[in-house]
Amino acid sequence: MTKKPARNKGIVREYAEAIIVALIAAFILRIFVVQAFRIPTGSMKDTLLVGDFLLVNKFIYGVRTPDRIPFIDVKIPHFRLPAVKDPKPGDIIVFKYPLDEKLDYIKRCMAIGGQTIEVRKGFVYVDGKPEGKYEFIEQKYDPVEGEYIKYYKVTRENGKVYTIRRYARINMENDNFGPVKVPEGYLFGMGDNRDNSADSRSWGFIPRDNILGEALIIYFSWDSHVPLYKFYKKIRFRRLAKLIK
Repeated sequence: MTKKPARNKGIVREYAEAIIVALIAAFILRIFVVQAFRIPTGSMKDTLLVGDFLLVNKFIYGVRTPDRIPFIDVKIPHFRLPAVKDPKPGDIIVFKYPLDEKLDYIKRCMAIGGQTIEVRKGFVYVDGKPEGKYEFIEQKYDPVEGEYIKYYKVTRENGKVYTIRRYARINMENDNFGPVKVPEGYLFGMGDNRDNSADSRSWGFIPRDNILGEALIIYFSWDSHVPLYKFYKKIRFRRLAKLIK
């Protein structure tokens, strides 16, 4: 009878050690490999929707170690490991918002340091060339935003294909920006929902050091606009395990 408490104590210790190891492993993975993010706004529609949950590749651009102590919000020195590659136009990047680095933002990289970007009559040009080949797809009503949307397919020179949105009511003849040259060490980001995105057009360039990673895959998607009693329709099953382009 006297041996049972010792055995029980041993089992508790084994479970505790297993939990601690799992937490440490998860913490290391979160810092150095992948991290989960949730999309809170519609600035990247329809590429990314409100309620999409993503995994972000953190080592591809060079892991950026934490710069704050959790819970007490004290800044600490950080460093960056060597990158596999640098961000390039067309990539969807997650970064620390330049005006408030406590916030994480996600946009599509449109230009990098040394390049000149401008918007002419609603379309983006980098170093005098369009971001890609534009093809009008359709126009339809978005009940969430209360707008008729024009959809365009963009095919870049490297073969990357994605869709951008423009409000039908916008006179694109008057939609012009720049040209501006992106400083070395910075990037220029824009949302795919071009008329409903606060991005580098309004708050400026993204420091390279603020980049956290590249959006990789949607692992879950939840539509908050569907009533709870239609629970089976709240999960967007077609978006699960969808690679992000």
